[in-house]
Amino acid sequence: AGSAMAAVRAVEIDPEGTFKYILVRLQRPGGGEQRDIVRGTKAAEFHNHIFEKVNPEMEKLGYECKCLGGGKIEHNSKDKKIRVFGLSTGYGKADHSVTVEILKKEYTDYEITWSDDKK
Repeated sequence: AGSAMAAVRAVEIDPEGTFKYILVRLQRPGGGEQRDIVRGTKAAEFHNHIFEKVNPEMEKLGYECKCLGGGKIEHNSKDKKIRVFGLSTGYGKADHSVTVEILKKEYTDYEITWSDDKK
């Protein structure tokens, strides 16, 4: 069962641009194993749109999802830079330092920074 959760991609974000993101905690019902994942896309006008897409996908795999907060990601693939900032009105601010750690594992050759700036 452990490998199933490991198979869920830690990061799914747009390859370019500035967009909303959420930090989501996956958990096996009844506790036990858990994992935090990052999801972000320009297609989402609001943070809950991202959650409404992720949640059913993860429920199908047998996980409970909890949104830990949100913000924005500025992804510059040309310069290999990612900036994490801002907050979600509905979910509150994600712990951007956690988000950055997750992103660093995926984008190993990037410069990744975060701040509490709104813009």
